[in-house]
This record gives sequence, structure tokens and C-alpha cells, in this order.
Amino acid sequence: MSESTKNLISWIVIGLIAGFVASLLVGGGGGLIGWLIAGLLGSVVGGFLAQRFNIDLKVGNPFLERLIISFAGALIVLIVANIIT
Repeated sequence: MSESTKNLISWIVIGLIAGFVASLLVGGGGGLIGWLIAGLLGSVVGGFLAQRFNIDLKVGNPFLERLIISFAGALIVLIVANIIT
């Protein structure tokens, strides 16, 4: 399996987990597809904000760090979506 395929699968798994947990806390998400979309958008939002504000969690585990950042971004995405709708 190529490195790009592994990265894609990793981001999908992270997106599903982050979107699912965020939707449990905030509400919404709309099932598996909704969790994935919220998590993937959350990954982008969280990654952007972490880079913009130089946030380094120093967890020691890159997967866990991406998951936490994606979760925070998914929370933001779902809160904004709930406000809009």
C-alpha cells in the first residue's frame, strides 16, 4: 500500500472518529456520512487554526495529535452549523 493511500485512510478514520465524538457532544452530524463530513471539515479547520496560532500539543503521538486537532475543528464546524440552521 502506498504512503498516500495510508494517509488518506488515516484521515478518513480520524475524520470519522472526530466527527462522531463531536456530534455526540454538540448534536447533529446526521449519521456516518455526516460524521465523516464534520470530521474532515473539522480536520481542515482545526489544522488551519493550529497552524495559524502555532499550537503544538506535544502529545508525542502524531495520530492522537491529529485526532485532537480534528475533534476541536469538528466541534467548531458543528457549532457553527447548528447556529446557521
